[in-house]
Amino acid sequence: MLFNSTDFLIFLPVVFIIYWFIFNKSLNIQNLFVAAASYLFYGWWDWRFLSLIGISTIIDYSVGRGLAKAHSQKTRKGLLLTSLGVNLGLLGFFKYFNFFVDSFISAFSFLGFQLSPTSLNLILPVGISFYTFQTLSYTIDVYKGKLQPTNNLVAFAAFVSFFPQLVAGPIERASNLLPQFQKKRHFNYLESVNGLKQILWGMFKKIVIADRCAEIASLAFRNPSEHSGSALIIGVVLFSFQIYGDFSGYSDIAIGTARLFGFRLMKNFAYPYFSRDIAEFWRRWHISLTTWFRDYLYIPLGGSRVGTRKKIRNIFIVFLTSGFWHGANWTFLVWGAIHALFYLPLQIFDKHRENIQVVAKGKIIPSLKEAFNMLSTFALAAFAWIFFRAENIGHAFSYIENMLSRSIFSRPDLPNRQLLITAILLLFFLVLEWLGRENDYAIEKLGVKEPQIVRWGFYALLIFLIGMFMQSEETPFIYFQF
Repeated sequence: MLFNSTDFLIFLPVVFIIYWFIFNKSLNIQNLFVAAASYLFYGWWDWRFLSLIGISTIIDYSVGRGLAKAHSQKTRKGLLLTSLGVNLGLLGFFKYFNFFVDSFISAFSFLGFQLSPTSLNLILPVGISFYTFQTLSYTIDVYKGKLQPTNNLVAFAAFVSFFPQLVAGPIERASNLLPQFQKKRHFNYLESVNGLKQILWGMFKKIVIADRCAEIASLAFRNPSEHSGSALIIGVVLFSFQIYGDFSGYSDIAIGTARLFGFRLMKNFAYPYFSRDIAEFWRRWHISLTTWFRDYLYIPLGGSRVGTRKKIRNIFIVFLTSGFWHGANWTFLVWGAIHALFYLPLQIFDKHRENIQVVAKGKIIPSLKEAFNMLSTFALAAFAWIFFRAENIGHAFSYIENMLSRSIFSRPDLPNRQLLITAILLLFFLVLEWLGRENDYAIEKLGVKEPQIVRWGFYALLIFLIGMFMQSEETPFIYFQF
């Protein structure tokens, strides 16, 4: 079920009413209802893959209970390996089987051998990368003694399958979300209003910004040889805003929806395109995944508390793994490697934590240095997005080659009216993001001190724009494929 669908527009209020007005007296029944609603939400797409969520839930719940009783370190390691093996095994099989088969065939073809083994052409279950990492955080933290295992299967099942963030995050830690299922929740009017505002902002990001940018970006990426270099630069810029609006929009809707039910999810984006270096960009982009790799991969490898060679190794391992997490394509590995190269000098020269605070905090206009640093960081991130968006390595290099041709100084051969409308919408969006960059989301406190008619007029404008630009066909979120 898509957030930007009629089905969800009906599903959400029905679940909300039943949750708060029928099942509000019993915590266990309320959790059971959340789990059932979450399974319905996911099964709306393809009910067959519900079994995978069920397997992860039963295995990791059982491993957690086993770790509570086990005294032998050998037994504890065996239980942890069971969780890792089952979860990563399912993820690897469904997400990477076809990739490895195709790569194997290509390698032998390069050597002159023709192989044609049968590929299963497996369908990737939506959200498997997200809920796999979420449930793994539970078993790893229980193993390390950072979290007490739960004996409440219903609460654990609801934690694993929680529908707002099930298919595209944020990737919640068990230490944050699971305890929220184990204590009584009370309806909070202000939190619900805040949640609705964040949902509205997320919908605006997805429908008005991301989907508009996607139309022109797709034209540029579809046949780069047929467009001028200036058009291809615009295509890269618009794809950068497409993926940000699409993914952060999903996160806003998820976080806002969770608030309606009395849950607080972690912040997943913090205005990454206002970053002044790549290190800051990665502290602000897909925060739930970045911190997951930091805590469960980078730090166990030694982090930055090792020699220079191992430090370089650790950075490449994390970024390459992050790239491969995104998809079974060499383009994602190259994308990860590019970001590792961008990040490496900052880490080696201990410059990676220079920009911690919000840019131009308390000011309306940034300094020239801050503006230059933001633009240059955006340019680096946008360049890397070419490989992320390209169908294959050859497509990416073809795009870059045509983009850097002499036609880079010519007039972009793109639909003028569509480009103008998109540019106006982007400018409106960026102004709102800049003004609200010190808040959890851009419009959280925007207009709070203004008269009610002004606030409601602004919300009405956003709703009007969403309705005006909403497409007749539902457009999936980009990160559903990951």
